[in-house]
Amino acid sequence: MSKEEIIEIVNGFLVDEFEVDGDTISPEANLKDTLGLDSLDYVDLVVIIESNFGVKLGEADFVGVDTFQKFYDLIENKIIAKG
Repeated sequence: MSKEEIIEIVNGFLVDEFEVDGDTISPEANLKDTLGLDSLDYVDLVVIIESNFGVKLGEADFVGVDTFQKFYDLIENKIIAKG
């Protein structure tokens, strides 16, 4: 799966499931500020990622993930590691 496909899928479910304005999503945008998610939303986000990409994410995976670019990279690296 290419980086572009990952970005397209992630942005798609953020807009559809979390009602995020697609215009506010950019690689350098702050993930937490843009999404405005509470702790339950993060659980939903993890479940959606797992179902879309077949990778597991834990709380430790999100340490240092503050931009959309780092979020995309995290998912890509998990997919690569799953191999």
